[in-house]
Amino acid sequence: MEEIRLQKGDALLVVDVQYDFLPGGALGVKHGDEVIPPLNLCVALFEGKGLPIFASRDWHPAGHCSFREQGGPWAVHCVQNTHGAEFSPDLRLPPGAGIVNKGDSRDREAYSVFGGTDLDQRLKRAGVRRIFIGGLATDYCVLNTAIDAHALGYEYFVLVDAVRAVDVKPGDGARALAEMKRLGAHLIESGALTP
Repeated sequence: MEEIRLQKGDALLVVDVQYDFLPGGALGVKHGDEVIPPLNLCVALFEGKGLPIFASRDWHPAGHCSFREQGGPWAVHCVQNTHGAEFSPDLRLPPGAGIVNKGDSRDREAYSVFGGTDLDQRLKRAGVRRIFIGGLATDYCVLNTAIDAHALGYEYFVLVDAVRAVDVKPGDGARALAEMKRLGAHLIESGALTP
């Protein structure tokens, strides 16, 4: 496995590791909790190098357009200030991690962490050129975040051992990884990172 040395200009992006997306949650991703140990390894590496860490969360108002009751495709999930919207306590985010709320407008869906947020400005202010992405779910929020990272000109790495898919249709996760690779993503394991 080729090593990737972390450097100034790198940032870690932890996508939506919230109760409602973990097994037993309102939209639990099968084996979603398996992303936490490799993400914690990455968090420790980035924190140790003084590199920025951002964590996104779905932060929906009640009655969000993505909910079935409003005609959307999903069960009610990640409603602001509820248990389901909280980060997993097993995820060891440092106090200084940047929190990015998405999907917080009632009438707009936001799968990408860049969608309707100030993440791009925050990354640019921090001088970030390379983004390392892990979290939930491969075929929705991770995929759409990678598509936007590509469009915005970042070099980006998807931590394949730190993502899991919803797989509404079997194979959606594999297709999402293939699409990210086609767009220029580096598909790597967390163990490839070195300080």
